[in-house]
Amino acid sequence: MPIVAKSLSCRRFYEMRITSKYKMILVAFLFCYVGQIKAQHMESWTIPTGGNGYLLKQDSGIGGEKKIWQSPDDCYLIFFRLDRLSEVDLSLILAVSEGKSHLKVTIGAISFNIEAKGKEIHQEKIGKVFLDSGYVRVEIRGIQKDGAVFAELSSLVVQSATQGLVVNFVKDNLENRFYWGRRGPSVHLNYELPSGAEVEYFYNELTVPVGQDPVGSYFMANGFGEGYFGMQVNGPSERRVLFSVWSPYHSDHPGDIPESDRIVLLAKGEGVHTGEFGNEGSGGQSYLKTNWEAGKTYRFLLKGCPDGSGSTIYTAWFGDSEVGNWRLIASFKRPKTDHYLTRLHSFLENFDDQNGYLGRKCLYTNAWCLDRNSAWFPLTKARLTGDDIAKRGYRLDYAGGTEGDAFYLQNGGFFNNFGCKLQSSHQLQK
Repeated sequence: MPIVAKSLSCRRFYEMRITSKYKMILVAFLFCYVGQIKAQHMESWTIPTGGNGYLLKQDSGIGGEKKIWQSPDDCYLIFFRLDRLSEVDLSLILAVSEGKSHLKVTIGAISFNIEAKGKEIHQEKIGKVFLDSGYVRVEIRGIQKDGAVFAELSSLVVQSATQGLVVNFVKDNLENRFYWGRRGPSVHLNYELPSGAEVEYFYNELTVPVGQDPVGSYFMANGFGEGYFGMQVNGPSERRVLFSVWSPYHSDHPGDIPESDRIVLLAKGEGVHTGEFGNEGSGGQSYLKTNWEAGKTYRFLLKGCPDGSGSTIYTAWFGDSEVGNWRLIASFKRPKTDHYLTRLHSFLENFDDQNGYLGRKCLYTNAWCLDRNSAWFPLTKARLTGDDIAKRGYRLDYAGGTEGDAFYLQNGGFFNNFGCKLQSSHQLQK
């Protein structure tokens, strides 16, 4: 005990002799050391505008990353997603061809004003901000400029010391992923068929909620192994019902298809346009220009039946559920095919990469199939899948599930409640 007491007494005496000067030096040393540790753990993500940015032009009202940033009324939008609350340090990678440009950057309720200059591509600091989990919208507007354009904007840089932070964005342009990323993730419902059934008819009903129908949307109701049938928004004043069948010859160029592999048109409805399509495989295409409306329910009926000569005939009808009428869209013969309908599915996609920042949604109800023995089966089970952009986690603004008695699909708009959602007795798998 006496030895211990003496030791403690000496220690206290030594601590009391430390002057305030030495205390300041010690505190400064520890502060610098901690700062170095924090800097070592700072991670950085460079988010290219090519796959994650949209320049909204005042004159056209649509976005895209290849337009010239000239007007103060134009707005640049860049999106990325955080998986947790984080403090981030933001910067822009850009070049200003002439003089200076004054820019305003807004993230939520916080705005930063920056002065950018320099003809060579370089980094301009925005500032630090605390961000919640989920999608982040960065809005950039030009306030004043010396040259013809505000800047050539290349990337947004995100830095953070938050341990384990995951940042989702379109990371690369391999296989043209910037284009597909700007379009947004496509999602599909793959229906479970009765075991062993040879399905001759596929019936489905489709409703697009009001406000969920931006230009570029394709609400596909009746998909099958060799084609698809649904509704499109082709422009501000043009809408179509589209029915297409792929050729068994794999090519993106219709002119390359041998005569023996070409899709043959057997019949078409009044006012229906027919022809060929390419760029995603090739085949026969038909569409009816009709002013279908959001908020109304439409009916789709598809038949697929072998003709006994080594081909299968596919026929599509479209109807307004309120009116009760049916309209023939087209009937195609597909050579080198000898089976009934397979791989029944629905999907939702955006085919206009300039407005992938807008959201869309659709509901599918009362889906049935009829087998070759005239037995009807309800389609109450489906599996949710996504395209390459969804699978890679480059964009997570997609969802599918059930609402009441309907299946639904949703994509685009950079919403946060993604994934598989169930609200009824329907069974959905992801």
